[in-house]
Amino acid sequence: MLVGFRRCLIESGKAENTVKSYCLAVRGFLHWYQGIRGQPPAQLLRQDVLNYITYLRTIRELSNRSVNAKLAALQALNEFLIETGHQTELVLSKRDYLRVQTAYANPSTISKDQVEMFRQQILAGQGLRDYAIVTVLAYAGLRISEVLALRLGDVDLAAREITVQHGKGDKMRVVFIGDKVVNAIKEYLQRRPSTDSPYLFLSRKGGALSRGQVNRIFNLYSDTITPHTLRHFFCSNAIEAGYSINEVANQAGHSNIHTTLLYTNPTRERMKEKANLL
Repeated sequence: MLVGFRRCLIESGKAENTVKSYCLAVRGFLHWYQGIRGQPPAQLLRQDVLNYITYLRTIRELSNRSVNAKLAALQALNEFLIETGHQTELVLSKRDYLRVQTAYANPSTISKDQVEMFRQQILAGQGLRDYAIVTVLAYAGLRISEVLALRLGDVDLAAREITVQHGKGDKMRVVFIGDKVVNAIKEYLQRRPSTDSPYLFLSRKGGALSRGQVNRIFNLYSDTITPHTLRHFFCSNAIEAGYSINEVANQAGHSNIHTTLLYTNPTRERMKEKANLL
């Protein structure tokens, strides 16, 4: 079941991380089911899903958001089983998802001073490649998966544009970049090894970099700054710099404008400061 499910996800254009998380979630469900019934399920039944939700909430004590992530995987599995003729009934939908209160505070948790200090530490300790990666994350707003997938032909420094060929949902977009990003990439390209690899950012062996390699580099220099926090920083910083909501949504590749609107809210620290004024 899992092999066919994984193949179906890949063929439908799901991102690599989505495929991994969905397969992991389905594997967890199958393990739970087999522990109770002693055999794998022939199909997905609604009562089993409801019992699994109860297990996740009461025994595993997962948050509603975490439970919903697993339900999304089971919903995809349900659709796969219908498509392959293993069952006919759709047993769950988004109406079954648990309510999650959307955070009000701006998701950005780091300041510009922190980002600039981090960039300089990376430049001094890691060199031009990693400095360019950090700069693209912080000042172009790309996801780490999008940065690592960039090819040489995707970057036009003269036009000050980066083309993200396969963003979230396999959508293409053009990201407009400023001097910080242009200069960081230009300096890196002057030192980039000569190789047949099409990828912009190369590993030490000349191939594509992995997310794990980048995370390990980040962990060497900060306990708080990650590729994702730099993306949050970009969105918040862009709005403060005068970008419109639609412009930030385009740059960051947000499919839902409500995601972008969160960055217009005050930060957690600012809200705490206001609380002391009461």
